[in-house]
Amino acid sequence: MRVISGKYRGMNLAQFKGAEIRPTADRVKESLFNIISARVAGASVLDLFCGSGSIGVECLSRGAERVHFNDAAKDSIAVLKKNLSRLDGNGFTVSCSDFKQCLSRERGFDFIFIDPPYKTGYGAEALKIIAEGNILNGDGIAVLESDKIFSGEIAGLKMYDERKYGITVLSFFKKAE
Repeated sequence: MRVISGKYRGMNLAQFKGAEIRPTADRVKESLFNIISARVAGASVLDLFCGSGSIGVECLSRGAERVHFNDAAKDSIAVLKKNLSRLDGNGFTVSCSDFKQCLSRERGFDFIFIDPPYKTGYGAEALKIIAEGNILNGDGIAVLESDKIFSGEIAGLKMYDERKYGITVLSFFKKAE
């Protein structure tokens, strides 16, 4: 797992070990940033289920102004802090809390990346909370990473794009008009 582009390009990131760990593949991450790259510089980002912080660190590398990393698992936060210790800047904050608690405290993001453990239903639940709150800026984007095509609707959000990469699906949402 590495940083693909920007200030920290080529930096290898500390990773988890174990069969249940599922970091975002470099191929998926590269495709994601090909889609959103023009809007990352200067952006405010929430990496909600951050794991090792791969997505948020990529955003910082590409010029995001601020990234908030959150994960409920202390092991994830420990790996994240190893990765953040290698960065020469600031512009990031970290919390170790349940995603609902995090979303109840945080506001004003241009991007929210949601990559919960698959098959938990946390992704749709997080999207509902985001839609109900003032968490996503007016033209902001929420990206859900999942193992299946998104079905259903989220009142207040509109899914405007969906991409499949092997078993990984990225669903893109913006505020409904």
